[in-house]
This record gives sequence, structure tokens and C-alpha cells, in this order.
Amino acid sequence: QVQLVESGGGSVQAGGSLRLSCAASGYTRSINFMAWFRQAPGKEREGVAGISTITGVTYYSDSVKGRFTISQDNAKKTVYLQMNSLKPEDTAMYYCAADSYVGNWLESYEYNYWGQGTQVTVSS
Repeated sequence: QVQLVESGGGSVQAGGSLRLSCAASGYTRSINFMAWFRQAPGKEREGVAGISTITGVTYYSDSVKGRFTISQDNAKKTVYLQMNSLKPEDTAMYYCAADSYVGNWLESYEYNYWGQGTQVTVSS
């Protein structure tokens, strides 16, 4: 089993920045891909950014490309999401997800492991 714990959410004004962290514990050797998803009230959960923990290759949704950066610290078994130039439409609960193999990283059903989420609120 793998446990994921997110932190770093909060409230910020438009144009501001936040950094989210996702710490993994348990049988982390089984994890080869990690991602960040978000879900706003009344909307479906959407993939934001993903990273191969083996190669370091990163992936981004069009809505955050150029503003968000996903990175990892393998020694700490932690993945980060640096969010810059935040917009009110970025307001959502942000979740960390992980699995050993992912076909389409944007699809939530690809992941077996999820964190509890951390709230990000961006005011205009």
C-alpha cells in the first residue's frame, strides 16, 4: 500500500503563487508515475500535471502549461507543484495521485492511490 499526503494549499490573490507538496510513504518502490489533479465544485476531476518518477519526464494540461511546474525529490519521496500566475479559475481541491503504470495520465481511473486533497483558493 501507498499513502499520499498533500500540503501547501491556501488562499492567494490572482497573480500570486503557491507550492503544493505530496509526500509518499509505504511501498513507494511500486510507484512509477505521480500526478496532480484538481476538482472544483460541480466539476469533474481534471488532470493538471504528471511526472514519471523513473525518467523525470513531465506532462501538463493545456490550462496550466507555462504557469505550473511539477517536480520531484526522490530522496524525500515527495512531488511538488509550483503554481505561478494563479487565476480565480484555478480555485479547486488539489489531489495527488500515484500508480505503478499509467496509460493516459489525464484520466483519474488510471490511479489507485490518492491523497485527501488540499484546498487552493484564488481571489480576484
